[in-house]
Amino acid sequence: MAFWAGEYDCIVVGGGHAGCEAALAAARLGCQTLLLTISRDQIALMPCNPSIGGPAKGNIVREIDALGGEMGVNADATALQAKLLNTGKGPAVHALRVQSDRYQYQRRMIRVLDRQDHLLVRQNVVVAVLLDATGTLVGIEAETGAQYRSKTVILCTGTYLDSRIIRGESNVPGAPVGQMPAYGLSDSLRSIGFDLRRFKTGTPPRLHRRSIDFSKMTIQPGDPKSGHFSFYPTEETRHDLPDIPCYLTYTNAQTHQIIRDNLGRSLFYTGELPGIGPRYCPSIENKVIRFHDKDRHQLFVEPEGLDSQEYYFQGFSSALPEDVQEKFLHTVAGMENAEVVRSGYAIEYDAIDSLVLRHTLESKSIKGLYFAGQVNGTSGYEEAAAQGLMAGINAALAIHGKEPFILTRSQAYIGVLIDDLVVKGISEPYRMLTSTAEYRLLLRQDNADLRLSEAGYRVGLLSEARYQIFLQKKAMIEEGFKTLRETVISPKDEILIELMTENHSVLPKHGLTLLELLRRPELSYAALKALPQMPKYPLEVEEQLDIQVRYEGYIDKQEAQVRQFNKLEQKSLPQDVDFISIQGLSMEAREKLNLHKPETLGHASRITGITPADISVLLIYLEQQNLRSSKERNV
Repeated sequence: MAFWAGEYDCIVVGGGHAGCEAALAAARLGCQTLLLTISRDQIALMPCNPSIGGPAKGNIVREIDALGGEMGVNADATALQAKLLNTGKGPAVHALRVQSDRYQYQRRMIRVLDRQDHLLVRQNVVVAVLLDATGTLVGIEAETGAQYRSKTVILCTGTYLDSRIIRGESNVPGAPVGQMPAYGLSDSLRSIGFDLRRFKTGTPPRLHRRSIDFSKMTIQPGDPKSGHFSFYPTEETRHDLPDIPCYLTYTNAQTHQIIRDNLGRSLFYTGELPGIGPRYCPSIENKVIRFHDKDRHQLFVEPEGLDSQEYYFQGFSSALPEDVQEKFLHTVAGMENAEVVRSGYAIEYDAIDSLVLRHTLESKSIKGLYFAGQVNGTSGYEEAAAQGLMAGINAALAIHGKEPFILTRSQAYIGVLIDDLVVKGISEPYRMLTSTAEYRLLLRQDNADLRLSEAGYRVGLLSEARYQIFLQKKAMIEEGFKTLRETVISPKDEILIELMTENHSVLPKHGLTLLELLRRPELSYAALKALPQMPKYPLEVEEQLDIQVRYEGYIDKQEAQVRQFNKLEQKSLPQDVDFISIQGLSMEAREKLNLHKPETLGHASRITGITPADISVLLIYLEQQNLRSSKERNV
C-alpha cells in the first residue's frame, strides 16, 4: 500500500557518477536532497574500466572540477597511475588520464555523500514517476510503496532500466557486477509519454594477477608528475600521484579465428537482440569483424585496486559464451594460463530519446523532471558526471526561482555534449570526442578553470576558498603578461646569445620584448627561463603564458569564429511559431523544425538536414516579425 514517506526539494534517482554529481550539486546549493539508489554499497561503481579521463573526457573532468564538482578530486585522491596523453601534439588535444583504485573511488565518494549537508542517501528501488491529475510532477514511488514528494526529480538510472546480461546464448535479467535491474520505471516513463530505445554496452573478463605472465607484455608506466585533475589541491592530493604500472599485449591470428568460428553462438550476431552498441568502444568480436584487415589489436592489462588481485583486460570486451572467452583469452601472449575471476558480458538497457530534453536537461513536456547520464544515451563515467552536475545545478536554480545555467559549445566540452544530445540527437551510445568540439583550441584541459570557475562561483557551487585560489592564479597570469610585454632584452645580453645559439634561433639585431621572444616557434617558456628577466611562476601559470602567446594567432581566429557563432545563438526563435507556414523553407526543414522546436537560430543551424539556405529564410522571417512588432507598437 502506497504511503507518503517524505518531502524534498530535489530527488535524485541512481547513485552512479551522474547521480553523485547531481545530488552533491543540489545539496551544496541549499536544496534538501534525497538520493535513492538500488544499493548503497555500489555507489560510484566503476563496472567497466577503472579509469577517469583520456582524450576529451579529461577535459570534461577538469570542467566539472572548475565548476565545483567532485569527480576530479575523487580521481586524484584514489589514483594508482596518471599520464598526460597526446603530448607529442598541440595543447588542444592534451588529455590527462588516471587509473583509479575502483574500491577506494567508491568508498571515498560514499563518504563525501554521507557527510554532505542537506543530503540523505537512501537505498530503495524507484518504480514510478508521480504526476497529479493536471500532469504536474509531484514526486516518485519506490517498490516498497513509499512515495516521496518533490517539485524536481533527476533520473540518473544508468544501465539499469529493464537491463539484461548477455553471454553467448544466455540472456537473463541483470545489471552491472551482478546487481539487480530496475523494473517498473520503464513502464512508468512510457505511460507518461516517453519513447524508449534499447542500447547496449559490454565489459571484458577480470583476471587473477597470479596467473598473468607480465614478462611477455610491454610495461606501461605512468608519469607521477603529469598533474592532477583538480585545480584546487587538498591534503589528499597535494603530492605526486603513485605509479602502479599497466601492461600492453596484443591479439593474434589464432585469437581472431576462434572468435570468427564462434560468432554463431552470440545472440547479437544471430539478430535476436535489438540493442545498439557504442561505436567507439566495440567488443573484441566487433573489432575482428569490422577491422578484418588488422592482424592484431591492442589490449591493456590494468589493476583494479591496490588491495585487489583482479586485473581489467581493456580492449577485450566480449558477449561470447564463457568457454569461448577463456579459449581465445589463452591465445594472447602472457595470458596462456590466465585465470578468469569474472567473465565478460554485454548488457542491454532502456534509454530515452534525448531530443525531448531542454539544454538544462529538463524534460520539455514535464516541468521539474530531469534526466542525466546513460539514460540519455551517453557512454562513459565522465559524460554521465557532467550531465549530473548540470542537471543538479539547474534543478536547484529552478527551486530557488533563478535563471537556468547553460554552457554553450564555445564555453565547454560539457556544452558540446549537451548540445549534441538535445539538438542533434543520437542513434547509438554517445561518446565525447576531441573532434566533436569545433572550438577545441579554446576548450583545452589546461584552461578549464579560466573558462568556468567564475561561473561556478556565481552559481554558488565553487567555494570561496577555491575561488580565491582561482583569483590568485588569474592575477599572476595578468601580471606575467604585463612583464612579458614591457621587458626588453638587449641583443648583446650574454645569456640571450647563448640561449639563441643552443636553440638554433637567429640573434636579433635590436632589443626584443620577452613577448616577442616567446612568439618564436623554436623557443618556449621553459627555454627562456634561463634569462634572469623572465618571470618565474608556478608551472600552471607559466603553462598559460606559454600557450596563450605561442598560439595567439590560432586562438584569435577561433575567438572570431565564436563571435559569429554567438550572433546566431542570441537570435531567439518564438516557441509558438508554426514552421510549416514559413514560405521558403524546404519541407524537410519545416518538419524537423516543428519537431525539434529550437530555441535559437544557432540551435536550428545544428539540426541535421537544416541547410544554410533554411537559416537565411529564418533570418528574413525574424526580421519581418520584428518589423511587424515595431509597427504595432507605434500604432
